[in-house]
Amino acid sequence: MCGVVGFYAPQAPMPLHEAEHVLRQMTNRLEHRGPDDSGCWIDAQSGIALGQTRLAIVDLSPLGHQPMDSANGEWTIIFNGEIYNFHTLRQELASLGVTFKGHSDTEVLVEGFNIWGVRPTIEKCVGMFAIAAWNHRERELTLVRDRLGKKPLYYGFIGQTWFFASELKALHPHPRFEPRLNRNAIPLYLRHNYIPGPYSIYEHIWKLQPGTILTINAHGQSTGPQTYWSMRKDASAKGLANPFQGTFEEALQQLENLLENAIELRMIADVPLGSFLSGGIDSSLVTALMQKVSSKPVRTFSIGFEDPAYDEAPFAKAIAQHLKTDHVEHIVSGREALDVIPLLPEMFDEPFADSSQIPTYLVSKLARQSVTVALSGDGGDEFFCGYRRYFQTQQIASILQRIPGPARSMAAKLCQWAVPLAKTVSLQWQKRFSHASHLFSHAESDDLYLSHMQYWTEQSPGTVGIPWSSTEFMNRETWLASPHAEERWMDLDSRTYLPDDILTKVDRTSMAVALETRAPLIDHRVIEFAWSLPLDFKRQANSGKIPLKRILNKYVPAELFERPKKGFGVPMERWLCEDLRDWAEDLLSEHSLNATGFYNTPLIRQRWHAHTHGQPVWNYHLWGVLMLQAWLRTWPH
Repeated sequence: MCGVVGFYAPQAPMPLHEAEHVLRQMTNRLEHRGPDDSGCWIDAQSGIALGQTRLAIVDLSPLGHQPMDSANGEWTIIFNGEIYNFHTLRQELASLGVTFKGHSDTEVLVEGFNIWGVRPTIEKCVGMFAIAAWNHRERELTLVRDRLGKKPLYYGFIGQTWFFASELKALHPHPRFEPRLNRNAIPLYLRHNYIPGPYSIYEHIWKLQPGTILTINAHGQSTGPQTYWSMRKDASAKGLANPFQGTFEEALQQLENLLENAIELRMIADVPLGSFLSGGIDSSLVTALMQKVSSKPVRTFSIGFEDPAYDEAPFAKAIAQHLKTDHVEHIVSGREALDVIPLLPEMFDEPFADSSQIPTYLVSKLARQSVTVALSGDGGDEFFCGYRRYFQTQQIASILQRIPGPARSMAAKLCQWAVPLAKTVSLQWQKRFSHASHLFSHAESDDLYLSHMQYWTEQSPGTVGIPWSSTEFMNRETWLASPHAEERWMDLDSRTYLPDDILTKVDRTSMAVALETRAPLIDHRVIEFAWSLPLDFKRQANSGKIPLKRILNKYVPAELFERPKKGFGVPMERWLCEDLRDWAEDLLSEHSLNATGFYNTPLIRQRWHAHTHGQPVWNYHLWGVLMLQAWLRTWPH
């Protein structure tokens, strides 16, 4: 794992001495992502500069140093991530006459670009990656991001200069970078508690979307981003159009084979390796299959909490004992968890408010004391119908749709009429009437599902005076054409929530401690197969992830994992009323909110008052505002 950064200004190149100084400063901002080595390469005449920090995983020798040139000198690349099938690609290139100096996947990539070209090489790769490749002959810069968006890559154009970096913090040292707040991203952030791609918190800076390639030529003109793999074309729609024809048992066997191969590939490393183990289905399955193919006990890591409502450590320990792993458990004190919060604005360098970022950081920190690589169970919910909200939404919609349309409309109007009156009784009743009005107005399951995935919306905005930008989340024309709501929602989640929340959270928290995380459940071959499976193979009644449970049950008794899901959370509701109250009151004060010029201060203050007075809880909404406020106090804008 690494960090990449660079700039390209073909029409306004910097003098070499200035470019060297600036690039070194930019690269240093990513030292946490790659503490083992760093490298800079500049062609001042062309205006191109590439910087990289390295966390050495495969080929620890200097022959894995980046930036790396192809043997014929035509390509120079920097690369963050892993190409898991690089041994196979290396053999294929060797058969074409390519000779290799070292044993790294970076060398395989750069020689592949030279022989096959960028896109054909990327289409052969199984892995996670953010790549910047410079073609000396064409004087072209190419940026590539992996299919799922596991590795981050920002880019933009300001002041005749193209920028790119793994994290936004690396752009700040460049004198031409202008950190202007993208006000249009604020309502989107408050809707989701993350900024959805392709937007970023800064004007003129974008997230390169998963599965895309961007090329910038010698005139500074860009082509793309062009899609080389899409969730829709290559997975969801393709899978539904070409469904699996075998039996359920045959599907289980094929899926287990794919998962086992995905895990074996991700266990290739020249450094110590282990896995996260929460005791849930996904991490337990990954660990079980790791142990199956390993000749020694797998190192597993879990954290627990003093609050039993959030503590899953006993479940993880029971599974670890059954699988005979080398297990490490740490019970996190409330103070230890709270001490993470001041680190978050620097760690994420863009507003981000999924509070599970706190335990994810803590388990990454624990694992890094023993290993450099950890496998995780991310992705099981999005592709095997695992989220409870899929089933809850269907149940509520089914009930509401039994009520005649005119009666629903009348009920919605009555509840809406009662909202201001209820305020005189209590804010709790006000919220109840408001929620009831919303339900009666959104009896369609898709509308209800969207309501599960939003916080501050057009109906109750956290901002004033800022228009709402378009996103795939709200644009129904981009949704999967399926008669099954669960399939539409899984596709939507995999294109929005997965890359912009889940994978962002895991990348930033693990990279903050220089830990590489690998997610075998979102190997693109597993995903493509999962989408070919009939929905009834994935869920039964009100339970999902049926194939994953069945495979796991071969290695772990069902009584060890069949239980209500707690999630990887923290007691934020209580913290905001107790330990964090003074901190939150400062950030949510009328003065602090009004100072920005864009908050809906009366509504935010009203919800803060309700939350702290034992009435309706608004911890998700308030955590989003708090993380934005903390970011605004940390970073220039």
